[in-house]
Formats: sequence, C-alpha cells, structure tokens
Amino acid sequence: MSVRVLLVDDQPLLLVGLAILIGDTDDLEVAGEAHDGREAVRLVRELRPDVVVMDVRMPGMDGIEATRQATAEPDPPKVLVLTTFDDDEYVYGALRAGASGFLLKSMALDALLDAIRVVAAGDALIAPSVTRRLIADFAGTSGPPAPGPAADPPLLAEITGREREVLALVGQGLSNTEIAERLVISAATAKTHVARLFAKLEARDRVHLAIIAFEAGLAPRRR
Repeated sequence: MSVRVLLVDDQPLLLVGLAILIGDTDDLEVAGEAHDGREAVRLVRELRPDVVVMDVRMPGMDGIEATRQATAEPDPPKVLVLTTFDDDEYVYGALRAGASGFLLKSMALDALLDAIRVVAAGDALIAPSVTRRLIADFAGTSGPPAPGPAADPPLLAEITGREREVLALVGQGLSNTEIAERLVISAATAKTHVARLFAKLEARDRVHLAIIAFEAGLAPRRR
C-alpha cells in the first residue's frame, strides 16, 4: 500500500517538483496539495494523509498552527516540517506543536523521499545532524533541571536502568543501530527498548523522547 502524502507550501514550483518526484515512485503517492496552513488542515481532515510535508512560513495560517491542528486530529498524520533552519526560529514552535521531523529545503529531493518513508514507518529521527541541534536549542529554552532522581519527571520512575541509558542516547540523536553499537547489544534489542520507552513515557515519536531526555537532564546540553 502506498504512503499518501499531503504537500504544503506556498511556492508553486516546489510543489510541482515534489509532486513529480513522488509520482515517479511505486510506494508513495500525492494525496493532495495545499498552499497555506488553513487549506492544509482542511485537506488533512478530508483526505486523511499518512504524512504531511509542511512548510513553516506561509501567509495566513503558518505551518506551526497547521501542525498543531493536524496532529490534534484523530489518527493524526506524521508531519515533516520544511525549514531553512539557520534563520527559521519557528521550528521550535513546530516541535511543541507535534512535528515528527525536520527537513532542510536545501536537501536533495531523493533524500526527501527517504525521509517520508522513514517517518511513515514510525521513526521520526530525520537527519540526526539537524535534529540534534534543533532539540538541543529547544531544550535550552525550556531550562531543564539538573540531572538526578529528584529532578526526574514522574514517568521516568517507570523505566529501567537500561531504558534510561537508551533514552539518554536517543536524546543525543543516535539511531537504533548506533545505540546498539554504543551499548553492545543487538539492533533488535535497542529497537525493543525504544518501543518500551514510547509506551512508558507516552511519547509520540523519537523527537518527543529526545525532548524528554533533555528535560530530565539525561542528555548533554549544547555548548
């Protein structure tokens, strides 16, 4: 079954390019196109896409508010936020709004296809070199408490010592394979630990897990 993708951007040329690229794949299909946030939310409700590729800066309703409303829907889609990163401070609001990942508009188009597939499969950690910095900056603005048992959120009392180690590594932006190598365990075991963390911490995705790690003081803050 194809992954149904809603494209949202106020630049017509970008929409055309993405639509053509996705149209040439066997496992992805364009569910619809929107030119602003308000239209995006309407199409999310009407078309029920699996993934939304969402621009941030748009006239009218921006991508942050559109992401917030889209992810609040029953059985919400995954949202990939398009950003220029260096000058786009709206991306931190998108994290809070429920975005599952981030893409640079400068990235290769075929890399975008891979990112859509990864997110559709339930993994939100896109381009670790980007998400590590984004999450670190986001965590820095929220003032995480000093590490230690007294500072732990209540939910962390439910996780094991090994799960705590895994959570800290997720907070550093590591993939399951990298976590497995660091802890000298199998990739399948690392995946199981991450899945248990999703359930115990009620996290929507890996970005959310990483934020929890930072807020609990389990992952180092960016210097």
